Amino acid sequence: MAQREVRLLASASLALPDPKGRKGRRQAVELEARAGNQVWELGAAPTVARLDPSYLATHRPNALLALVPRAAVLFSAGALSGALAKTLTAPLDRVKILLQVKGGLQGGAIGAAASQGNLLKAFLAIGKEEGIMGYWKGNLPQVLRVVPYSAAQFYSYEVFKRWFADDEGNLSVHRRLAAGACAGMVATLLTHPLDTLRLRLAVDPNLRGVGGTVAVLLKEGKGAAFYRGLGASMLGIGPYMGLEMASFDLLPQSLPSFARGFTAALIATVSCYPLDTIRRHIQLQAGRSIAWHAAAGSILRADGLGGLYRGFLPNALKNLPNKGVKLSVFDTAKKMLQSAEAAYDDECRKQGITPPARPEWSRPAGRRGGAAAAAKAGDSGKAAGKAAVRNSVATAAV
Repeated sequence: MAQREVRLLASASLALPDPKGRKGRRQAVELEARAGNQVWELGAAPTVARLDPSYLATHRPNALLALVPRAAVLFSAGALSGALAKTLTAPLDRVKILLQVKGGLQGGAIGAAASQGNLLKAFLAIGKEEGIMGYWKGNLPQVLRVVPYSAAQFYSYEVFKRWFADDEGNLSVHRRLAAGACAGMVATLLTHPLDTLRLRLAVDPNLRGVGGTVAVLLKEGKGAAFYRGLGASMLGIGPYMGLEMASFDLLPQSLPSFARGFTAALIATVSCYPLDTIRRHIQLQAGRSIAWHAAAGSILRADGLGGLYRGFLPNALKNLPNKGVKLSVFDTAKKMLQSAEAAYDDECRKQGITPPARPEWSRPAGRRGGAAAAAKAGDSGKAAGKAAVRNSVATAAV
């Protein structure tokens, strides 16, 4: 005789009434379905019970964010804050680039003012010659670049912090610096072609659109043209992001998030700005590539040490508020997620459900800590499975 398939409810909520008779069992099935619990095969591993979003919306709305994966929350927060900050500060960003490269391929009043290093004249000349939209020339590829860049940077930083933590889950200063540097380099590697595209649009008056700029770069050096200056970029972004992210974490938590972000960006910018100038110089070498030390020597011979800091003032005016906004938005989103997870876990315990296992925020799990967390999660899953079997058997017996 064919063995009849037995399906049991993984009843995870102890708040449900003990059903009596067939009607009670049908009501239990309906209640479990509304609660979002899973049905599983006898002998199979039970799924983790989740609180229903509609229940949370009415009873614990601040816990709804905990239903969204951490990666998605951090990616979205980083992308949105980066795009908004870049768009608001785009005019100063363009002036900064023009001053860095002495006008680059730009002619007329804009090129003349930029070659003289005059911030105000260059700013006014852009509006006079190109109109109001000239201040946002090249901003589209910049926004397209900063969205994945910010998402990859913030999420990678959290990942690298967990990887670099010691066996007890502690993160020293030098490991925190390394985590920030690695996060910056990963994000730069992914988005460098868009940065090259944005730079050419910002300094070449003959280019009017993204498509035309792509065609010119492909003609100059095929795919390699998009990666000009990558070595200098990686060399510059590593220490910059290490200093910025570590400083933001290590500055007094009593300071407002914006002030911490502003100060962290100031520390990193003063220390690493010359490397950014060298990178821009390399990216503008049409049809050829030069080593970073050769580019640095060329700048020093032409303008001395001050040449490495050309455009520093507009960069500071643009970059420091930009980073203050971006870091504070990310920090706020992180705190909101922490609060939501705590509320969700509290509600799970009230309903008799085992809260999901998550990595600690304050002390990133090291290799041993990660194994312990995995073992704890496994034990919780086994306990939940046994409890579900006992509950289901008791229900079937009635």
